[in-house]
Amino acid sequence: MTSVEFIGMIGTQEVSEIHPAAGPVVDRDTVRRFVSAHEEGGFDKVLVGHSSSTPDGLQVAAYGAAHSERLGFLVAHRPGFTAPTLAARQYATLDHFSGGGRVAMHVISGGSDVDQRRDGDWLDKEQRYARTDEYLDVVRRSWYEPEAFDHEGEQYHVAGVQQEIRPLSSRIPIYFGGSSEAAFRVGGKHADVFALWGEPLAETAEQIGRVHAAAKNAGRTELPRISVSFRPVLGATEEQAWERAHAIRDAIVAAKGGHGSFTGTRMRESWGTAAGGAGGVGERSGPTNVGSQRLLAAAEKGEVHDRCLWTATAAASGAAGNSTALVGTPETVAQAMLDYVDIGVSTLLIRGYDPISDATAYGRDLLPLVRAEVARRSRHSSQKVSA
Repeated sequence: MTSVEFIGMIGTQEVSEIHPAAGPVVDRDTVRRFVSAHEEGGFDKVLVGHSSSTPDGLQVAAYGAAHSERLGFLVAHRPGFTAPTLAARQYATLDHFSGGGRVAMHVISGGSDVDQRRDGDWLDKEQRYARTDEYLDVVRRSWYEPEAFDHEGEQYHVAGVQQEIRPLSSRIPIYFGGSSEAAFRVGGKHADVFALWGEPLAETAEQIGRVHAAAKNAGRTELPRISVSFRPVLGATEEQAWERAHAIRDAIVAAKGGHGSFTGTRMRESWGTAAGGAGGVGERSGPTNVGSQRLLAAAEKGEVHDRCLWTATAAASGAAGNSTALVGTPETVAQAMLDYVDIGVSTLLIRGYDPISDATAYGRDLLPLVRAEVARRSRHSSQKVSA
């Protein structure tokens, strides 16, 4: 591997599990601060989340692109609420306005029945993934098919599709989230990058194997790249990092309401389900998605795994979104990230509990360490090959 991709996350408010939503739902100054922190910090992209109650991600990304020069925007998208041909035009248009190569689609089939039904979607999980499969077939053909095409499927019937607006860049990447068998099957077929939440190394390697097996079963020779999401908690010393981590965990517990869910809809949704693709917003009896269930299972096995993966934040939040932490000095957390690179991860999606200040700290203290070591390994490997 010659490089690693870093993705952050932006929102229209600075909100997290320990920071309740405050002020206007769309705060343009906050969006600009988010964008600046990530662009100046050297992030490759930022994720713009999605839920049934939060601002439209494509418009947030368009505003962010207008206030940045090179930062990419990974826009979360739920198939089924927009016609695939229209979605293809929307993303291609944003690709043009952003200058090309700065737009990617993060496909979320939906992990919370409650949140899906707020937008009128009553399909079950298997039906949603079947819809996603067909949807992405049409989206890709709309982007890249040179001639007019027809499509007649179970969900979509279109005729004579030949779109004038196509991606300005050579390709709009498709990222795909999920941990169920259906997610592996559909994501293995379509994903350029398959996104996982931060589980222990052994469990992550097992999931990577399942993603790649699904891709091979779909007839692919170029396998999806792998993204893993974490919530790094940094400190100048190990003691300071763990002190901060425990303070964050205590704040999450203190912020919980009477049914084990966070008070404040926007706090739950903007930084829960929207951040990784599944999440259990509104699920009173526990999360229904496999990703959250897996994080809670890891938490039951122990609080600390491998080098410094901490599951207590996932347990405290009910694993609503990507919620496991990497705790330590920048050097320790960088090495932990490299452990995941060693098992085949190429993208690291990281966001903090203090969203903007943490993004600044990651760019200053963490990203350079990981990138320098990846570059050193690449040079060493090239030297060995040429020797």
